[in-house]
Amino acid sequence: MIYFPLQDIEAAKLNIDDPDHLRIHSLETFGTHDGPGVRMVVFVQGCQFRCVYCHNPDSLDVKGGMLIEIKELVKRAVQQKNYFGAEGGVTVSGGEPLLQRSKLLTFFKLLHEQGINTCLDTNGRLNNAEVHELLEYTDILLLDVKHINDEWHHKLTGLSNKTTLELAAYRESTGRPMWLRYVLVPGWTDQPEYIEEWCRHFTNYKTVERVEIISFHQMGRHKWESMGMIYPLIDTPVPTREHRHQVKAIFKKYFKNIALK
Repeated sequence: MIYFPLQDIEAAKLNIDDPDHLRIHSLETFGTHDGPGVRMVVFVQGCQFRCVYCHNPDSLDVKGGMLIEIKELVKRAVQQKNYFGAEGGVTVSGGEPLLQRSKLLTFFKLLHEQGINTCLDTNGRLNNAEVHELLEYTDILLLDVKHINDEWHHKLTGLSNKTTLELAAYRESTGRPMWLRYVLVPGWTDQPEYIEEWCRHFTNYKTVERVEIISFHQMGRHKWESMGMIYPLIDTPVPTREHRHQVKAIFKKYFKNIALK
C-alpha cells in the first residue's frame, strides 16, 4: 500500500542538494529514548518506507521540513555536551537518515572532532559505499528490522527487507556496536513463528548489544487524518501487557539484553 508518492528523484537530490544543510523535521533536546544516555535527537525529513503504522507521516515528504546548517547543529550539540555525560551524545533519526548520508558524514565527522558520541537510527533503506563510510563514524547503529519475512515486510512498508538485512550483516562484519529494534503490531508483526525466525537470524551476531521491542500505539492517527489520509490501523489494538511480555519471552530465549518499550 502506497499512501504517499515515493519521490525517488527528489530523494536522490536530497543527498546532494544544499550540502551544508540538513533537511530536518524536528529537533529534540535531552532525549532518552533513542540511544544510550541523554541525547540531542535530530529527526530528519524524508522517508521512502510507507509503514502502515507510521506515527510521523508528516516526515515522509522529502521536500518538507526545514533546512538547518550543519555547523549550527554541531554548535547546539557542543552547548549540550555537559549534559551528555559518559554515554550520551547525538542521535539522528527520521524520517530516514540514510537519504542524507553524505551530509550526515560531514555532521558526524564534526561531532567526533568535538568528542561527541554519534548514533544513527535507520530502517536500512540503503546499503552502499556512501553508507559504509558514514557507518565508520557511527558509534552505535540503531537498526529497525520491521519484519523478517519479506512478503510481510512489503505489506508493512511497501518495500523489501533485503537492504535492511544486508546492512545488518555489513555492520556485523565491521565488529561495531548495533542495537536492533522491532515494532510490535498486533496482527502484523506478532506472529510467533516469524518472531522466532527474526531472533534466530540475529542470535549469533556478536555486535548486537541490545534489542528493543517497541509497542504499537495510536498516537500518530491524528496526523494521518489532518493530512487527509486514511489511517489503515484504526481498528488495530495496542498490545496488552500480557501480549508484550509473551513476545518478550520469545526474544529472551535468544538475546540477553532486551528492552520492552
